[in-house]
Amino acid sequence: MTQSVGQEQGIYLHQVTLVRNERTVIDQLSLQLSEPRIGLIGHNGSGKSSLLRLINGLLPANTGQISVFGQNPNSGPENMSSHVGFIFQNPDHQIIFPTVEEELCFGLLNQGLSKSTALENVMSFLSEQGRSDWAKRPIHSLSDGQKQWVCIVAIILMNPKVILLDEPFSALDLPTRYQLLDLLHHLPQQIIMISHELDSFTDFDRIIWLEEGKIRQDGPADEILKAYYADAKRVRVR
Repeated sequence: MTQSVGQEQGIYLHQVTLVRNERTVIDQLSLQLSEPRIGLIGHNGSGKSSLLRLINGLLPANTGQISVFGQNPNSGPENMSSHVGFIFQNPDHQIIFPTVEEELCFGLLNQGLSKSTALENVMSFLSEQGRSDWAKRPIHSLSDGQKQWVCIVAIILMNPKVILLDEPFSALDLPTRYQLLDLLHHLPQQIIMISHELDSFTDFDRIIWLEEGKIRQDGPADEILKAYYADAKRVRVR
């Protein structure tokens, strides 16, 4: 890492190690994450999800330093919401309120907005999207893709500096995945995303390939994805 931890711009990890259940999940990892669109790839258990949770403050590092736009994520995810938004793989793990309106207002209320201002912001966004009629819709009436859209919008409304996505499209059909990808591509925020659907990384600036908690390769999307495809063809299922 060429710049010291504590910078107010960007995400920095220096010699970060994470051990869970006596297993080293992230192994002395140093990274500077500044590109607008970054993809994380690697086989299951490579440390991808754990890396996102370190950045978000959901997991504390055992050793090393992390700076997220000048903030220490060890302060906890509730203190990182103005800087980091997190989208789970399964929207049912993220949604907690019975209606779209309540779900979208929740994060804004936590940021200190009044109920009337939060609702005004929510209704304005839904109107811009042509979905004003969604406000009172019960969450249980939505498809998986619609639920994931609500999760993404809830984060967008909070206006974080970076949005982290952990396999957000794995349960969605192809048209829905493309619609949500289009929404993400037009956001001003930095995006860091995990996906086994490698075509989701079209137009991404950088791909980081993790293996056993370390960087195996790191570079331009075309170059790293080509190497990953070639390696996958050589791996035998055990």
